[in-house]
Amino acid sequence: MAGGFMLEKIFAPYRDYSPFVLRLFVGIVFLVHGSLKLFGGLEGFTEFLLGYGIPFPEIMAPAVAAVEFFGGLAILLGTGTRIASFLLTGVTVVAMIIVTLPMGFPGGYDINLALLGGLVALLLAGPGKPAVGGDL
Repeated sequence: MAGGFMLEKIFAPYRDYSPFVLRLFVGIVFLVHGSLKLFGGLEGFTEFLLGYGIPFPEIMAPAVAAVEFFGGLAILLGTGTRIASFLLTGVTVVAMIIVTLPMGFPGGYDINLALLGGLVALLLAGPGKPAVGGDL
């Protein structure tokens, strides 16, 4: 186990930065998805939700888009990471159940499942270092 010990010695000082790496990737995905909906795609997203029988799609579309955009931004910055992760977990679970689960794993709920894992990890670990303003 000499190799494992060496890797531990090399990377141990950076352990607190692992949530930061996770925040970068998860935050960017939600920030971009939310911005695409909020800034030009809200009408299409409303129609999409209507097609899946989501109640009050004209209210739900901007709400989901805002949670994705501002939640992604909060995760990216490391402020309100746990609250944003909690809200985005809800959005992701609903999207999986209603839209991607029936499509199967590849090309369906695979990405949602990976994002869900990242969100739960951030919910448990918090923002790590560096973070703007700490966590709420």
